[in-house]
Amino acid sequence: MKEGFKEDYFLLVRRLRENSRLGGIMGILHWDQEVIMPEGASESRAQQIGALAGVLHEKIIHPEMGKLLDRLPMADENGFTHFEWCNIREARREFNMATRIPKTLVTELAELSSRAHQVWVKARAENKFSDFAPVLKRLVDLKIKWAGYVFPQMQAYDANIDNYERGTTQNDITPVFDKLKAELIPLIKSIKESGYHPDTSFLSGQFPVDKQEALGRQISEDMGFQFDKGRMDVSVHPFCGGSHPTDVRITTRYQKDNFIESLYAVIHETGHGLYEQGRMQNGRDLPVSEALTMAIHESQSLFWERMIAQGRPFCLRYLPLIADTFPNNFKNVTPESFYEAVNVSQPSFIRVQADEVTYPMHVILRYELEKGLFDGTIRVEDLPGMWNAKMKEYLGIEPPTDTLGVLQDTHWSGGAFGYFPSYTLGAIYASQFYNALIQAKPDTEKQIEAGNLASIRDWLGVKIHQQGRLLSVPVLVKQVTGGILNPDHFLDYLKNKYRQIYRLN
Repeated sequence: MKEGFKEDYFLLVRRLRENSRLGGIMGILHWDQEVIMPEGASESRAQQIGALAGVLHEKIIHPEMGKLLDRLPMADENGFTHFEWCNIREARREFNMATRIPKTLVTELAELSSRAHQVWVKARAENKFSDFAPVLKRLVDLKIKWAGYVFPQMQAYDANIDNYERGTTQNDITPVFDKLKAELIPLIKSIKESGYHPDTSFLSGQFPVDKQEALGRQISEDMGFQFDKGRMDVSVHPFCGGSHPTDVRITTRYQKDNFIESLYAVIHETGHGLYEQGRMQNGRDLPVSEALTMAIHESQSLFWERMIAQGRPFCLRYLPLIADTFPNNFKNVTPESFYEAVNVSQPSFIRVQADEVTYPMHVILRYELEKGLFDGTIRVEDLPGMWNAKMKEYLGIEPPTDTLGVLQDTHWSGGAFGYFPSYTLGAIYASQFYNALIQAKPDTEKQIEAGNLASIRDWLGVKIHQQGRLLSVPVLVKQVTGGILNPDHFLDYLKNKYRQIYRLN
C-alpha cells in the first residue's frame, strides 16, 4: 500500500482492536447475566451494560476514526490486500451506522435490553405476558426508531433483518418461507397420520445430571471444542457467547427425565463454538475474522446437530457410549431404534425442543408476527392470541399457557428482532453444505462411524470458519456448494429422511 495509507491503516487497526476488546467485555457481562449473576443485581447490571455501550459507541464514532476513514481510500485499490480492505470496509460501515444513532438511544436500548431480560425471566416463570408486554412494546418502538436512524431508506423490519443477515430483506425471505410452508405443512400432517411410530420408551426415565454433563462434554470434545479456550455452563436458554476465540462460552440446560434435550443443545452450541474457536489466526480482534452472518453461524450449529448428530452413522458410533452412561435405559436398544427415536417428528410447543421438520414452522410463525409488529398490523397486546392461532394453523396444537407460547424465547427481551429467520436460513445452508461435504469426501459417513469427527471440523474450518468476512454470503455459498441459497435441498433432505422413517409413500 502507499506509504501515506500505511500509517493511517495502522492507526485504524489499533482503534478497531480496542473496540473489539471492549466488545469482548460486553460479551462476558451478558454471559454472566444469564449464567451466574445474582438476581438482585439486574438493575445495576443494566446500568453497567448501558454505560459500557455508551463508551463503546463514543469510541466507534470518535472524530479521529472519521478522519482516518476519510483519508483511507473508498475502493479496493492502492495496494491494500483483501484482508486489509475488508477491515476498512467493515470499519466504515460500522462508523456510518453508529454516527447516525444518538448516544442516548444506544444507551437506552442497551439498558432496556438488559432490564427486559430479567422481566422476561420472571414473566415466563409466572406465565404473565401482561408483565412483559410494556417492555416489549418499548423495545419495538426503540428498534423502529433505531431503523429510522441507521437505514432510513429501508422498511424498519428490513433494517433489523439486515443487522443479522446483511443484504437480505423480507422480499428475499418471504418466498422461501412460503415454499417451506407449502411443502412442510402437508408433510407434518402425513407424519402425524402415519400408522408407524418409532419406539421412544428408552428415552424416558431418570438421567442423573452429572452423567448428562459428562456425556455432553465428551461428545463436545470429540467434535473438537477446546475446553482450555472455552467452558460449558447452565442457563435458562442455551446459547454460545464469550469474548474471543480463546474464550468461548457455551451453555445448556438439564432435565432429569430428558437427556436428549440437553445433549443436542450441547451439540448445537458446540457447533457455534467451533465456528468461533476456528476463526482465522490473524486478525482475531479485527472485523475481518468475525462470523459472516447469523444464518451462516446457525448453519454450523445445525450442521452438527441435525446433519451429523441425528444421522445413522453418529447414532451407530455413540450408542455404546450412551448405553454405558445410562445402562438401565438402553438395554437391547439397536442403533436403528436409537436413530429413529432421536428423529421422531411431532408438533411441540417449544421451539428449541422441536424436530427438524416442525422447527421451520416455529421460525416462520415468529417471522410473520415480527413483520406485523413492525408494520403496525399487529399490536403487542394481541401477540398471545395470534401466536396460538398460528400454532394451531401450522402445527395443529395450541399452547395452554403463554409460558409455553409467546413467552418461551429470550430473543425479544434482548431486542433481537429479525434474528429468527437466521435459524431456518441456516438449516437450508446446512443441508447444502452437507451435500458439498459428501461430494468432496465420499467416505464421510464411514469416518463418523469410526469416530473421526476431526476431518469434518477441519473441512468446515477451511471452507467457512477461516473465511471470516472476506466473502459475501452468496460468494461463500457459491464457493462451497457451487450454487445459491436453495430450499429444495433442505426439502428433499427432509422428505427423503422422514418418509423413510415413517413408512410414507
